[in-house]
Amino acid sequence: MPLAKGTPAPEIQLGLRENLGQFALLLLVNAFVGGMVGVERVVLPIMAERQFGIASRAAILSFLVSFGLVKAAANLFAGRASDQLGRKHVLVAGWLFALPVPFLIAFAPSWGWIVLANVFLGVNQGFCWSTTVIMKIDLVGRARRGLAMGLNEASGYLAVALAAFAAGTWASTVGMQLAPALLEGTFAVLGLSCSIFLVRESRSHARFEAAQHTGIPAVHTLSFFEVFVRTSWKDRNLFSVCQAGLVNNLNDGMAWGLLPLYFVAHGLSLSRISTLGSVYPAVWALAQLYTGALSDRIGRKILISVGMVVQAAAIGLFLVVDSFAVWVLAAVVLGLGTAMVYPTLLAAIGDVAHPSWRASSLGVYRLWRDSGYAVGAILAGVIADWYGMTWAVACVAILTLLSGVVAMTVMRETRHVHVATEILTPDARSLDT
Repeated sequence: MPLAKGTPAPEIQLGLRENLGQFALLLLVNAFVGGMVGVERVVLPIMAERQFGIASRAAILSFLVSFGLVKAAANLFAGRASDQLGRKHVLVAGWLFALPVPFLIAFAPSWGWIVLANVFLGVNQGFCWSTTVIMKIDLVGRARRGLAMGLNEASGYLAVALAAFAAGTWASTVGMQLAPALLEGTFAVLGLSCSIFLVRESRSHARFEAAQHTGIPAVHTLSFFEVFVRTSWKDRNLFSVCQAGLVNNLNDGMAWGLLPLYFVAHGLSLSRISTLGSVYPAVWALAQLYTGALSDRIGRKILISVGMVVQAAAIGLFLVVDSFAVWVLAAVVLGLGTAMVYPTLLAAIGDVAHPSWRASSLGVYRLWRDSGYAVGAILAGVIADWYGMTWAVACVAILTLLSGVVAMTVMRETRHVHVATEILTPDARSLDT
């Protein structure tokens, strides 16, 4: 409702408590975003084998390649567009791209339709998840950034877990195509309605925070290329975050696309595969309620580096023991490791990037992070076809371990970084020095 003439505009305040209503609404919207992708985590790889008769692992994982590449590019666009056009416009556009997805899946006569559906889904995820992250960072300011990201990622990945379990269970009764389509259609309508009618623009909060940083005359003239280079390579902290994000999603793509087929090959039923496919994101989601806030207290670097090592150990556990009970334990450990890393990476970006180009920097980070889906799908698919699924899973575990070592040796703690100092002396953290 517009303000009456002569009524002063409401004062902008930063903080979780001060913006609790909008923050809670954005958590709900992000849950719908997570639900959209969650319905595919168990059903799609098995659908490829049983419904469409596809034998090649690389061909099955083609849906993840299309999803990852498109989502990565959408993240990059969403970050820059959010700085230039506003967050809400990008959020609503993302939900419009979601509308064709359930129809393509429900009526797909061939696997190509599923791949196309994941092109639209990639845009939806890139636009909507990016903007909900950016808007929450806008609202809360610096003090509770880790907690905010923990809550954000918890809402999204708890929805992923619940949707994965529901779709996998429901597929046995209503069909492998109809079950995910009905769920995705519901999430898309609800997410679009909330975004149009209830969500408010948050760019003014970012501008308010930026105005509090003085003595930085050149910060507003950063070009997109400068932001891209600084985030991808020049800043050692942002580089560490980007490589960890890429490898994290590389192993998440393996868990999404290859592990269900690995479990099928070991004779597990669809209900047990649904359980394993939902335990991992459920633990990931719930643990983030603690790890995000924990990073505000003990720092980002330790959680990122140790979390990657924990993930590697969990992935290895899937290989060394052939037992459903042990695999449930491995899924729990994998979820814990990912929870240590995921919200902390976002908080670290917020620590280092200035509010005036923070959304663009988040877009660059999410470009590299979600490229991991495509890289992981191609790598795991080719290795699985040539050498078997065991070797593919093992290679992902090794890469995850190496990423943790890189974060430990290259990254410096960002929790107490002062943005003004960082901008004035960017080369102090450059990889060139």
